[in-house]
Amino acid sequence: MTTGLVHIYCGNGKGKTTTGMGLCTRAAGYGYSVLIYQFMKNNKTSERKILEVVDNITWINGLDQEKFSFQMTEEEKAERRVFYGEQLKKVTKEAVDGDYDVLFLDESIYTIRAGLLDEQLLLDFLDHKPEKLEVILTGQGPDEELIKRADYVSEICMRKHPYEKGIPARPGIER
Repeated sequence: MTTGLVHIYCGNGKGKTTTGMGLCTRAAGYGYSVLIYQFMKNNKTSERKILEVVDNITWINGLDQEKFSFQMTEEEKAERRVFYGEQLKKVTKEAVDGDYDVLFLDESIYTIRAGLLDEQLLLDFLDHKPEKLEVILTGQGPDEELIKRADYVSEICMRKHPYEKGIPARPGIER
C-alpha cells in the first residue's frame, strides 16, 4: 500500500493549511488525483487561485461569504451545522465515487471544535474510507478519537506571530 494514510496538521501556529496545500501540490505533481474542500473559508483563497489551474486537483465550492464562528449568531451557527454536515457528505461521496487518491478537508478540525460539524460524521467516514484514499485534516485541537485514526499528527506551535503586534492577516501570506 503506497497511499491511504490519514494526516492531521494541528496547533496554534501559522501553516496548517499551507502544509496541507503543499502535500496536495506534491501529490498532484506525482500524478495523483486530489480533491479539496475548505470549511470556514470562502471560495476565493489565494492558494485556490493558483491550484485551480492544476489538471488533477478538483475543488468543491463552499459558501461565497464566510465569517469566523465567534462572529456568528446562534441562527447562523445552526444553519452552518446543517450546511457543513451536508457538505461533508457531498465531498466524501465525491472522493469515493470519483476514485480520488487524496482528500484534503481543510479546517475540518476547527469546524468540529466550533460546534459547526458533527465529528461523528467525519469519524464514520475515516472508519470506512477507501483503503487507498489519503486524507488530510487541519485545524486546532483534534480530540483523541481523531488522533487515534491518524497516521501522522504534526503540531505547529506558534512562538511569535505578527498579529501580536497588531499586524492583520496579509493577502498572499496568511490569507
